Amino acid sequence: MLAVKTLRSNLNIFRRSIWLMGNQFEISLVANDPIWAEGKITDAINEINRVDKLLSALGESSKVNEINRNAGVKPVKVDREIFGLIERSLQISALTYGAFDITYVSADKTVATDAKPSAFVNTYSNYKNVVLDHQAVTVFLKEKSMRISFASIGKGYAADRAKYILQMQGVSSGVINAGGDLLTWGTQPNNADWTIGAADPELQTQPFANMNIGNMCIATSVNAERYAAISNKPQANMVNAKKGFPVSEIMRVSVISPTAELSDAMATPIMNMGVNAGLYLINQLNQISCLIIDDHNRIYTSKGVEKAD
Repeated sequence: MLAVKTLRSNLNIFRRSIWLMGNQFEISLVANDPIWAEGKITDAINEINRVDKLLSALGESSKVNEINRNAGVKPVKVDREIFGLIERSLQISALTYGAFDITYVSADKTVATDAKPSAFVNTYSNYKNVVLDHQAVTVFLKEKSMRISFASIGKGYAADRAKYILQMQGVSSGVINAGGDLLTWGTQPNNADWTIGAADPELQTQPFANMNIGNMCIATSVNAERYAAISNKPQANMVNAKKGFPVSEIMRVSVISPTAELSDAMATPIMNMGVNAGLYLINQLNQISCLIIDDHNRIYTSKGVEKAD
């Protein structure tokens, strides 16, 4: 059901919540015609469903499934959209020194080895073993036990695509809440920039709710074991992707960048890297910033972030 919030001027915020890609999405747009708004939100939902199907590893027609089935066997030709997403994923892996990695070891594969588990993972699940051929537009996984998954970046990419569809259809302002990741463009009906609290009213009591996220995306990762002590909300366990043990120092990290894809992909690696290394990395990059809360509720910010008063 389409929810409507009337603000100043003749413009309203139209919202619809729906379960997509294993997450609660809420699509909001600024408009003055409810029927028009309803149609545009439906178009955005259709695009998210298209991306979900494209990136799924289920089904014989799935390109991701085909890439995984042919691991260690042969390259697989893919369309430019999947190729580009994989290429950008590998770039983020290199940027984070492997803390972000779309590769993993297949659970149904066993390899006779005396290597330690961590060495096994680093050998058979490593972004450096993904081979891209730009001319042939093919993807090849070097090791038979390797697989790829877009679980850590697909939600953000889908949100970006939904925003693109809405903008191309004349939606000049809106918010996409993809499981807590907030992607905004344009301004509120009163011409004010979007803040975290305006984009997601449930976060209005947070200390950083007034932070400006106009025309940006903020994605958040939470350390479940630390967060459980102050909240009854269920959260996924946050562990170091390569070493397999719970992260302890950071309770929450939010990454702000121009795209949901980048913010979504960078949030967990920063959590894994720790406060100092995470801030150092972010401060070297353009158009990206972060806000970190440690397990003593201390707030750390990178360049480009002003904490709310």
